[in-house]
Amino acid sequence: MTVQTLNAADIASIERATLTAVAPERIESIDAWLLPMDHGTVGRAHSAVPLHHGLHATALIDEIAQRYRGAGLRPVFRLPDVPSFEPWWPALAARGFQRRQPTLTQIGTVDGLLNLARDAEGVSLDPRPDEAWMAMFLGEGLDPVDGASRSKALSRAEGTMFASLREGGQTLACGAASFTEGWLSMHGLRTAAGQRGRGLAGRLIRGMAQEAQQRGIARVFLQVDGANAPALALYRRAGMVTAWSYAYWRAAA
Repeated sequence: MTVQTLNAADIASIERATLTAVAPERIESIDAWLLPMDHGTVGRAHSAVPLHHGLHATALIDEIAQRYRGAGLRPVFRLPDVPSFEPWWPALAARGFQRRQPTLTQIGTVDGLLNLARDAEGVSLDPRPDEAWMAMFLGEGLDPVDGASRSKALSRAEGTMFASLREGGQTLACGAASFTEGWLSMHGLRTAAGQRGRGLAGRLIRGMAQEAQQRGIARVFLQVDGANAPALALYRRAGMVTAWSYAYWRAAA
C-alpha cells in the first residue's frame, strides 16, 4: 500500500470537506477536533475527528465522549492509524471502546480520474437527486435503513452535485460529487448489481472529474472500505494512493 504524506492544512481541508459532503445535523468543535452530531447511520457524520495528525492529549477522550452523551448520542472516534495516536488506543480500550471498520482515505488528481474512461456518455450532474438516484441506495442486497440514511444525508448537503449514468431511461450508476476546500470528493458511488464490469463507474467518475476541471479543481479524495478490492483496483488505475487509513472507535451500546 503506497502512502502519500500530506501536510496539516491538507488534512484539515479533507476533514472539513468530508463533513460538508456528509452533512451532519450539526457540528461542534473542541480544540483541534470537529464533533459532527447526527442520528443517522453514516459513521463520518457522527464521529469525532481530529484536524491534524500530531499529538493530542488523551484527556480529550472523556470531554469529547461527554459531549456526545450529552447530545443523546453514543460516542464514536474516527482516528487515523498513525503513531501519534498510539497512546489513544489503550486509553480507549480501557474505557470500553472497540476498533471497527478499517477505512482508507485515498487521494489523487482529477487528471488521473479522466483516464478511467474515454468519455462520460450518459452521465449528467444535477443539483438535486431524483427518485432514481435515491432508489440506487435501496436496491437488492442493500440495508434499507442504512441506504435511506445515506441518501438522505448526501442529498441535504449544500453545493453537492448528484451524478447519474442513464441508459435507455434507466439509472445504472450514481454518486455524489462535492467541490469544496479545493478538493473534489466523491461519495456514495453505486453501480446496479447486474451492470458491474461494464466500465460504468469509470464513465460516471469521468463526468465528475470533468465538472471539477471546469471549476479549476485539480485534486480528489475519497474514503473507501479497506476490504473493497474492486473499488481499490479502480482507484489505483486512476493513480490514487492512500493518504492515511483510519478506523472507528465505538463505545459499547
